[in-house]
Amino acid sequence: MVDRVACIVVGAGVVGLAVARALALQGREVMVLEQAEAIGTGTSSRNSEVIHAGIYYPQGSLKAQLCVQGKHMLYDYCDARGVAYQRCGKLIVATSPEQVPQLEAIRQKAAANGVDDLVHLTREQARELEPALECVAALHSPSTGIVDSHGLMLALQGDLENAGGMVAFHAAVERAVLQDDGHWLVRTQDGTELETPLLVNAAGYWAPDLARRFEGLAAEHIPTAYYAKGNYFVLSGRAPFSHLIYPVPEAAGLGVHLTLDMGGQAKFGPDVEWVEDPDQLVVNPARGDGFYAEVRRYWPALPEGALVAGYAGIRPKISGPHEASADFCIQGPQQHAAPGLINLFGIESPGLTSCLAVAEQVAQLAPAV
Repeated sequence: MVDRVACIVVGAGVVGLAVARALALQGREVMVLEQAEAIGTGTSSRNSEVIHAGIYYPQGSLKAQLCVQGKHMLYDYCDARGVAYQRCGKLIVATSPEQVPQLEAIRQKAAANGVDDLVHLTREQARELEPALECVAALHSPSTGIVDSHGLMLALQGDLENAGGMVAFHAAVERAVLQDDGHWLVRTQDGTELETPLLVNAAGYWAPDLARRFEGLAAEHIPTAYYAKGNYFVLSGRAPFSHLIYPVPEAAGLGVHLTLDMGGQAKFGPDVEWVEDPDQLVVNPARGDGFYAEVRRYWPALPEGALVAGYAGIRPKISGPHEASADFCIQGPQQHAAPGLINLFGIESPGLTSCLAVAEQVAQLAPAV
């Protein structure tokens, strides 16, 4: 006999948990299927844990809209649920005179997105905030912060379970079939079969691969997955910085930046390394050679031998190495005509910041209870 569930969410990362919580709070019976043994073992636990302000994204994009909205929602949620965070702020630094005009372009782009708190700093003003910093000029973003991402996911899971939902681990989805009645028959690798009228694909970098196993979804609606590996190096010893430090952005990422965790430990990264397999998560210590040169552009006193290979994460991209970075793709039946299916593709950074806003959008797309 096939069990029936009002809603199935595939993936227990921060976005999947936020979506499941939002749907459960609408009064739905929600089950999250997670292939790993715990929540948030993928991109959600392998990132910078930054609460982004919404600065860099194209005006009108989902990334811009949901980052700005999600930032406010996330700070409020952390206050309400006691999730640890710090509104430490960040400095975006120009390390050459040629980069200074880019700071004004960044400020204008941020203002177009509704981020109106950026402050232009001279070299002297920036060094008053961070004496160890070397730059020509900087932008100060006071609403950027950091969050305990695992604490956040535990809070989301708790809300989900308090609303009657559940997370099933070791529950990798093998396939899903759209039936004649408009419901989805979902089969896991252990042979379990579940039927649901609402299926949400929040599988992160596996989302396009998973969608190809949905019988009833036309192939032209499934983007190609690209995997941009980001390597992090950890600083041995304490950093002389209290703000996050970001260079002027690069094409595929935001440059080798300095972030801090909740304990004050500094880490540098991520860089951009395009890989074929998202399971390629070992950090090559030799990549640290390039990190020293990048970091010393804004912190010349970085000691030799102070960087230790840390960890790596995968950006779940749907645009390739030589393409402009794609927007978030929140794809419902209006786009692909398959009833009861919502796909989340390309939810890379600022996905953590945007998780509650993404969840709100999905909840609005879902058919009424």
